[in-house]
Amino acid sequence: MAETLLSPGVLARENDQSFIGARPVTFGAAIIGPATKGPVGIPTAVSTFSQYEAIFGSSVESGSQFYTYLNSISARNYFAQGGESLLVTRVVTGSFLSANSAIPSSLTDGTLAIGENVLLSSFTNAAAFNATGSTGNVVIPNLSPATDGAGASAVFTVKLATQTAAQTSSAISSIEVTTIGTGYEVGDTLTFTSQSLGATVPAGTDATFTLTASDLNATASFTIKTISEGANMNNYQAVDSANGTLNEGTAENIRWEVASVNTASGQFSLLVRRGNDTATSRAVLETYNNLSLDPTAVNYVSKVIGDTYYTVEEDGTDSFVKTNGNYPQRSAYIYVESVTLPTPQYFDNNGTAKSIYTGSLPVIQSGSFANATGVNYGTRTALFNENISSVDVQGLSPSNYTESINLLSNSDDYQFNVITAPGLNSQDHSSTVTKLVTLAQGRTDCIAVIDVAAFNASIGTVTTQATAYDSSYAATYWPWLQTVDAGTGQTVWAPASTYIPAVYAFTDASSDPWFAPAGLLRGALGSVVRAERKLTSGNRDTLYEANVNPIATFPGSGVVVFGQKTLQKRASALDRVNVRRLLIALKGYITQVSDNLVFEQNTNATRNNFLANVNPYLESVQQRQGLYAFKVVMDATNNTPDVIDRNELVGQIYLQPTKTAEFVILDFNVLPTGATFPE
Repeated sequence: MAETLLSPGVLARENDQSFIGARPVTFGAAIIGPATKGPVGIPTAVSTFSQYEAIFGSSVESGSQFYTYLNSISARNYFAQGGESLLVTRVVTGSFLSANSAIPSSLTDGTLAIGENVLLSSFTNAAAFNATGSTGNVVIPNLSPATDGAGASAVFTVKLATQTAAQTSSAISSIEVTTIGTGYEVGDTLTFTSQSLGATVPAGTDATFTLTASDLNATASFTIKTISEGANMNNYQAVDSANGTLNEGTAENIRWEVASVNTASGQFSLLVRRGNDTATSRAVLETYNNLSLDPTAVNYVSKVIGDTYYTVEEDGTDSFVKTNGNYPQRSAYIYVESVTLPTPQYFDNNGTAKSIYTGSLPVIQSGSFANATGVNYGTRTALFNENISSVDVQGLSPSNYTESINLLSNSDDYQFNVITAPGLNSQDHSSTVTKLVTLAQGRTDCIAVIDVAAFNASIGTVTTQATAYDSSYAATYWPWLQTVDAGTGQTVWAPASTYIPAVYAFTDASSDPWFAPAGLLRGALGSVVRAERKLTSGNRDTLYEANVNPIATFPGSGVVVFGQKTLQKRASALDRVNVRRLLIALKGYITQVSDNLVFEQNTNATRNNFLANVNPYLESVQQRQGLYAFKVVMDATNNTPDVIDRNELVGQIYLQPTKTAEFVILDFNVLPTGATFPE
């Protein structure tokens, strides 16, 4: 049928105003705490548990035993119960840096090789360096000469590659290079004089080296760094041991390999491998083919892998993440720190590779990483699970969490609907837990799930601790729970906040956020072996009156979340978790719609556009049992001329949230024979 009238008649048109807008973006949970590896202090989104393990690792060794951080247990449960996205912020103690590795080219830069490089060529008087008189190999560990100018001298630290612990003090000396010529080149002779050796060798005995290509540093083609920070990323080894393994290679760190180089095309391939693989059984994590050192090419190594890295900066009391670099991270493991030998315009006018650039390409070989700093839980013995104390939270101090909590208060950059910090509890770490609740109240778009008591606390302690809070943006659950840690196979205790995000995720996946995340249908904790304490009905009453959500144990049903109160003291609709989560979901969607109104004309058309998006969405929430009724007003009644003159656009949303049936009352009436039943 025609949509316009060209001659007299009646035109009947349809205007479909029943369109239901897209559901609000689900940002999932945020979790703060220690991890085996990963970026430090940088909120990082993961969408599967395997991705979590790849970035943040699994178990950690402490006191000759292996433990799994509570973050990892929580993440595993969260994704197992239908969680879609998790924002993870790794907290550490002390200073952490990434590991780096220079990918060598075929060019040498005239400096002695860095690392434990053994000088073997034309080495005379080797026995002079060994306190026992036997021949050994001299190495220069991780030092460059102070200068390599003509006629100058440079100081090195030399030791035996074969030295024993008993020889340590006598076999290491500071030695002057007195013959270095005009710089270091293949064929140069280095003489270590007897005078500089002191009592290590007899007077008048010198040690002489003739440099070979293997003794000199190859000029780096480019340098890469690990995204993960911490000394456990180091696996430096100049020469692979048997079958190409690295002595310090582990499943937690990585190595690299240049697998192919084509000087005709100026391209090469780079593999990222797991640190503990072998030459015959390589575990390739990422593959980058046809890379180039030409900054103008689309396959430029920095563009393909990325050269962006992030740092946490402070501006007064504000914490923020600074983005450094030009090209976004595309690798999950590394980024390009620098390109030392770029090859712009690699080809001449005939399409032939320029000879000045062919030596800039990397050499086919494998390599490892070094120079990272930072040790998990520092120098202390980490206290895990039920042994967490007021000063040791899995190797951290409570104050170590402060910067990350401040950072996550930025609701523009980091969006989530529930936040936890498993391991912290208000009994031992009240100041830090309060910061977490304050974060949720300030954002108003999430709920903080907190623990209020340490392991083996009394009910009186739990209720007393809970009374310190009064907020509908926080909820607490008790008691602690025992589970089988899939990472270590051990049975471990964990606070309730470790598991509650998974309950919320299951509720969202199976129903909607406005359904109570509790009860036999949505509150069952299938991965839990047992609760720290089996609560009686009277125990549950005491806890619930104090706004603590009890975790009950029922025969045949197992361990179940059996409460859904927030920590708000005043009785209102918002003293229930399902209503608070309903408001978070509604505000999240409506705020997204409202973002499009900023700087738009304050006219009926703009207001109607808002209503056309919000009303259908609220109708869908009502149909899915989230609301009894609602009304949205954005018209001339609340956008009067004086409001418009102030450049304001006002909308009013009235909601009647549905209530849950928490108290089911059944009257059993026994009637005499012959009595009629009431209608």
